[in-house]
Formats: sequence, structure tokens, C-alpha cells
Amino acid sequence: MSAHAAKRGHGGHGDPNKLGHGHGDVPSSEAGPADKRIVVAYGFWIFLLSDFIMFAGFFAAYAVLVGETAGGPRPSELFDLTLVAWETAFLLLSSFACGMAGIAAFARNKFWFQVAMSATALLGTAFLALELYEFTHLIKEGAGPSRSAFLSAFFALVGCHGIHVTLGLLWLSTMQAQVWAKGFRDDILRRIACWSLFWHALDIIWVALFTTVYLFGMGQ
Repeated sequence: MSAHAAKRGHGGHGDPNKLGHGHGDVPSSEAGPADKRIVVAYGFWIFLLSDFIMFAGFFAAYAVLVGETAGGPRPSELFDLTLVAWETAFLLLSSFACGMAGIAAFARNKFWFQVAMSATALLGTAFLALELYEFTHLIKEGAGPSRSAFLSAFFALVGCHGIHVTLGLLWLSTMQAQVWAKGFRDDILRRIACWSLFWHALDIIWVALFTTVYLFGMGQ
């Protein structure tokens, strides 16, 4: 056997057990831990799915209890679709501004990132202000969460979404501060991407909530 053939038979292309070693083609079983970007993304998707499951429970409870008014007001007697339409518009526009912030982050443009994030914060705050107004108005009218099972389910579902929006706004402010102080580091970009997913998920949940609670509620 020639020296060249022996070389091929020991660690070269002729040995399938050695294939790829030294060339970066390491088998997945020997590659070690996954890249941090992949681990963070995978973990955050698991968190979002668990959040969707939690909201599914709230939606199911509302669907079961919506008719249990205990002689009190029904959904069609309580809801103001004009107010809720403004809430929806503010939240959907905030999602658009969130997308613009993501584009600015990808382009490493601090100015437009801060502008888009501030717009997102203002629109999200406007959404929360209208939701708080709706809650306080209902309570003043005697339609608080203790009035009936229907209202308990309503306040739990809509209030849980409002708490998520509040947490999203707090998270947003930390992202702005981190970019302002440290720029667009890889770890900060990962956090911005996770926050964007979270904010858009809140939009999806609100669209389902708006349809199930408010639009369907007007016929009940």
C-alpha cells in the first residue's frame, strides 16, 4: 500500500469514522452545548407557549361563566365598543412601532430605535389608561368582579392581559436604558428580540379577547 493510500485510510476521506474531523463537520452528539442564541430563543418560545396555555384557561373559564350573571348586567349592557375600539387601535399601532424598533435595532440606529420604542411605550400606556378607565367605570356602576361569576371571569381575563402589558412596558424601558448605555451588543439584541415576540404575542391575545369577549358579548 502506498503512503498516500495509507494516509487516506487513517483519518482521511476514505475513513467514514473520521469524516469531517478537522473540517468543522462534528457529529451533533459530539458538538457540545448549543449556541446561546439558540438556547435563549428556544427557552423563550417555551415561556410564550406556557403563557398561551394560561390564557387558554382564562378564556375557557370565561366561556363557561359568561351566562352566569346572577341577575346582574349582561355583556351587551356593559361594554362600550367605541372605547374598546380605541384600545385595540392603540395596541395594534404599538405593535407596528415595535416592529419599527426591531428594524432600527437591526440597522444599529440608536436614534430611531429610541424613537420607535418611545412611541410603543406611549401607545401601550394609552391602551392601559383606557382599560383602567373601563374598569373603574364598571366598578362605580356596581359591576365589579364580585357582582357575578361572569364579571369575575371578565376582570380576571382582561386584567391578566393588562398586567402583561404593564410588565411589557417595564421591560421596554429597561431595553431603552441598556441600548442607551451599552449599545447594540449581541446579548442586548437577543433581549430585544424576545421582548418583541412578547409584545406581538400580547397583540394576538388581545385580538382573540376583543373578538370573544367584546364582539360576541354584544349579542348576549
